[in-house]
Amino acid sequence: MGSLTGPLMRGSDLFVYGTLRFPEILEILLGRVPALSPASARGWRVRALPGVVYPGMVADPDGVADGVLLAGLTEAECRLLDAYEDPEYEPTLITLDGGGRRARAYVWTGPTEPYDWDPVHFAEHELARFAENCRAWRSR
Repeated sequence: MGSLTGPLMRGSDLFVYGTLRFPEILEILLGRVPALSPASARGWRVRALPGVVYPGMVADPDGVADGVLLAGLTEAECRLLDAYEDPEYEPTLITLDGGGRRARAYVWTGPTEPYDWDPVHFAEHELARFAENCRAWRSR
């Protein structure tokens, strides 16, 4: 799998499956909401992570990761999102369902919980507090 950087990665769309799939978070971090479209990737699973409210995507031959494709990110926005992500995420080029389109995604390299992350639970119980933390991070 391996980390991919440079023009290939910067020029590709970004598949997001966790907190970045929420327009509220994108607005806080980027100052806008880029073009969004539903997407999924077979061979991946979105897992809960120990001690945090955000998830990590890990390889799983039987899994399907649901998320959103972000298009039209600028170089500055890509750098900002790279800085925002935890160091245990590795930017990786993945193949999406529905035609073999490829996109950049942040793949988790650390430990996970033995269950999937629940975006509905996050939206209902964690999103408001997480958004405040993002505002604080962005203002630094």
